[in-house]
Amino acid sequence: MSSVSPIQIPSRLPLLLTHEGVLLPGSTMRTSVDSARNLQLVRSRLLKGTSLQSTILGVIPNTPDPASDAQDLPPLHRIGTAALAVQVVGSNWPKPHYTLLITGLCRFQIVQVLKEKPYPVAEVEQLDRLEEFPNTCKTREELGELSEQFYKYAVQILDAVSLEERFKMTIPLLVRQIEGLKLLQKTRKHKQDDDKRVIAIRPIRRITHIPGALEDEDEDEDHDDIVMLEKKIRTSSMPEQAHKVCVKEIKRLKKMPQSMPEYALTRNYLELMVELPWNKSTTDRLDIRAARILLDNDHYAMEKLKKRVLEYLAVRQLKNNLKGPILCFVGPPGVGKTSVGRSVAKTLGREFHRIALGGVCDQSDIRGHRRTYVGSMPGRIINGLKTVGVNNPVFLLDEVDKLGKSLQGDPAAALLEVLDPEQNHNFTDHYLNVAFDLSQVLFIATANTTATIPPALLDRMEIIQVPGYTQEEKIEIAHRHLIPKQLEQHGLTPQQIQIPQVTTLDIITRYTREAGVRSLDRKFGAICRAVAVKVAEGQHKEAKLDHSDVAEGEGCKEHILEDAKPESINDATDLALPPEMPILIDFHALKDILGPPMYEMEVSERLSQPGVAIGLAWTPLGGEIMFVEASRMDGEGQLTLTGQLGDVMKESAHLAISWLRSNAKKYHLTNASGNFDLLDNTDIHLHFPAGAVTKDGPSAGVTIVTCLASLFSGRLVRSDVAMTGEITLRGLVLPVGGIKDKVLAAHRAGLKQVIIPQRNEKDLEEIPGNVRQDLSFVTASCLDEVLNAAFDGGFIVKTRPGLLNSKL
Repeated sequence: MSSVSPIQIPSRLPLLLTHEGVLLPGSTMRTSVDSARNLQLVRSRLLKGTSLQSTILGVIPNTPDPASDAQDLPPLHRIGTAALAVQVVGSNWPKPHYTLLITGLCRFQIVQVLKEKPYPVAEVEQLDRLEEFPNTCKTREELGELSEQFYKYAVQILDAVSLEERFKMTIPLLVRQIEGLKLLQKTRKHKQDDDKRVIAIRPIRRITHIPGALEDEDEDEDHDDIVMLEKKIRTSSMPEQAHKVCVKEIKRLKKMPQSMPEYALTRNYLELMVELPWNKSTTDRLDIRAARILLDNDHYAMEKLKKRVLEYLAVRQLKNNLKGPILCFVGPPGVGKTSVGRSVAKTLGREFHRIALGGVCDQSDIRGHRRTYVGSMPGRIINGLKTVGVNNPVFLLDEVDKLGKSLQGDPAAALLEVLDPEQNHNFTDHYLNVAFDLSQVLFIATANTTATIPPALLDRMEIIQVPGYTQEEKIEIAHRHLIPKQLEQHGLTPQQIQIPQVTTLDIITRYTREAGVRSLDRKFGAICRAVAVKVAEGQHKEAKLDHSDVAEGEGCKEHILEDAKPESINDATDLALPPEMPILIDFHALKDILGPPMYEMEVSERLSQPGVAIGLAWTPLGGEIMFVEASRMDGEGQLTLTGQLGDVMKESAHLAISWLRSNAKKYHLTNASGNFDLLDNTDIHLHFPAGAVTKDGPSAGVTIVTCLASLFSGRLVRSDVAMTGEITLRGLVLPVGGIKDKVLAAHRAGLKQVIIPQRNEKDLEEIPGNVRQDLSFVTASCLDEVLNAAFDGGFIVKTRPGLLNSKL
């Protein structure tokens, strides 16, 4: 026996319940802590304790219990082992847990349990003396390593307190069991030797206080993760081809040293494969009436778009295996294309994911990187599927018209397979390198214009035009959606501010000229901020008045007037009104908050001289009115064009002057010298204002002809007429695009008549009824009809000699 004096353990010990084996005095064991009681014990005693006493635990063997986190404490074994916690390692993956390395000190007997929550604490009686037994230490350690399968025998040995009883029980058992276990060890000798070498060179890490830090050095945890990953692969519902790839990769992972860079890459790949929703989907809500109500509540107008969504729902209700269509919403900014995509997902009961494509110039963003590259990752499509967790979400591909090209490839070309209903059932991402079925995904693309979308990509999508809003639609949208949203964001109530519809119309016509409602929304935000200042000042002044010691009567009135005196009349008015009275936003308040109107009706002023006409233009931001001005001066017959014009518009100007020169006698058009040759000693200058804006397209042909006809005839073009149309050298008027946006622009500008090509008459069906009532339309097939409608009283022509002049 050793002469070392015995050491006493604390009389009260926290109890650690373990089912991973029996800890004997003098042996070391690694145990996993994942139950609520044991987790709380580790956090409270080991991670926060500072003394040596706080690292001594009472380890009680406990049979595995599936309800280990139950409220009631399970029956406890009466004998346990006092242990010293040598190492604590924490992790959060796959769930929060700790791994303890504990060394057995001595046995104890539970006298009574003092408390059960948050972790059990018991009063204990020490049974062993903490002294060394050199002759038996080696045998005990060997038994501790080899007796995991003999739980029952180990408990009997633990219960044997006297030394003589222990020898009688253990020596025959050791002789029989050690021999058998050694034979078993020979089959695993090579693996164990490797493990021992790794353990020998691995430094022991003490305590880590951050449970989220993964300990790469911890072999057991890593082995558990690989086993769990392998189980997930077996139980996943991925296709056979993907399953074969995963099985092959997991076999490579097991043979691969952790220090290799490819180890982490392969593991990340397998984790992605098991997380992808190969067969997980949501069930569509196929209630047509509820969908109609939901779409109407979320979005005002947009009838064509909502009709298409309801058609998809109806067909889906009749045929469950319908492939997801590829819709493309094309329209100016601020009309609600993106928010409609969210509403479609909400209507169907599907997950929603938005992918912003503006400025993307690398095809790897769509198809992913190959795993041979460092830092490789899947593309946005596969990553989005992993994020939503289902294989039939609504994907919104935002700004598909703003994709770029670079040395890294063409992302628009990479989208061809994604957005092809006949091909995307086996879309192959470079990172996955196995096919994934995208046929159930509902793709919705948004764009401002189709001009910059490659034709091959455009051919795969169903284009739905989303035009700008009329003034009436904007008023409805403002009072249904924009104003309530801004009031909520600024902490205001309708009892504090009122914005009548007349004021909203003033904001729309005088402060914003746009197809959408973004600028309108910002103006309401500015109004709410100004009102918030007034409300806050009023509350402050009321509080000052409530707590003042001013006497009632005349003294109080003098105090109010004096307090409100020199700042502004509005402040005095606010104080004079009852506190509950709302602030009414009229034109005067509008001018004070937003400043002078940005847009005034200048049409009649601009057309006060000959040589000016109004055209209609289409831009990605919506329709716009466009003035065309012409002047002539003495010169050598040159035509000058200014205003940032493209080649097509320059050609339209040359066509217009050529047609007028060939028909000068017919229309009695002469130059300053009275000569029918309009360019004889005469220079012509055509200008398109807003010179900083690039302009191109054939639609201005009829406007240029009308402008030059006004210049050479000396007559004024009607100030309430706008026009659009392409011309030919023979004087025909050809159809153009963007009719609805152009008509809405004319309506916003307060014009009364619109001249359009005859072949565009079918496009008038898309114009809202109230706009058609406010405007009159002239459909022209030739320039004679255009000129006849553009001038008051028609354009006088001479048909044949000897006959009276007549009107066309």
